Amino acid sequence: MPITEHIIDADTADGSMAVVHKAPEGGGTKRVLIFMDAPGIRPSLHTFAARLAGSGYEVAIPDLWHRHGRMVGFDPIDDAETNQANRAKIMAMLATLDDDQVQMDRDAALAALGWDDGPIGTIGFCLGARYVHKAMQELPERFPAGAMWHPSFLTDDTDASPHLSVGEIGELWVGIGTADQVQSIEMHQRYFDAAAGFDNITVRIFDGADHGYTWPISPSYHKEAATVGWAATTDLFERVLP
Repeated sequence: MPITEHIIDADTADGSMAVVHKAPEGGGTKRVLIFMDAPGIRPSLHTFAARLAGSGYEVAIPDLWHRHGRMVGFDPIDDAETNQANRAKIMAMLATLDDDQVQMDRDAALAALGWDDGPIGTIGFCLGARYVHKAMQELPERFPAGAMWHPSFLTDDTDASPHLSVGEIGELWVGIGTADQVQSIEMHQRYFDAAAGFDNITVRIFDGADHGYTWPISPSYHKEAATVGWAATTDLFERVLP
């Protein structure tokens, strides 16, 4: 299916933010907001969004790293020293991001897109999973369905921890691997324990899958997890989004 691709500029209190927008030619019937992972908006994430758009969805990705530059993103390359340096940059940026900033960026993206009403599906990879939960909790009528792929930061020791509000969200799919040591199953156990009593939350554990299993370019790519995650996510959106 042919798609259109362009960048929209959204105004935030911290300056202009790019929002990637991809849609089928003629428009999509269902909308999806993607919360990026720590490597940012890079070719792998563009490819994933384009695949969604090619399947009939109108897709948007706010650039959560806009406070550090425009469209900062890192795909792994065949250079260990550069990859290590990029990881250090990512960790430094990650230390500056908080829930209030992402809420502001989310709302600014919706305003710039003109997505003023109607339900939206949401997908989050890594750190984006936390903001899938936050969107579904804070705006449940706008975000009735979400998917978390190899999630990060689903629990902490503050009153804002997502595990404390699992009863306030709609339908959610979560995929995580047994080999994930970046954000292990054990690190999210309080979230999974809280979710266990709710039929609207599905947690799928993939044997041998590591963090970042989504991306074919990554050494941690896990075909089963990525394939099942795609099917589960799109099936959820087809069922829940009108």
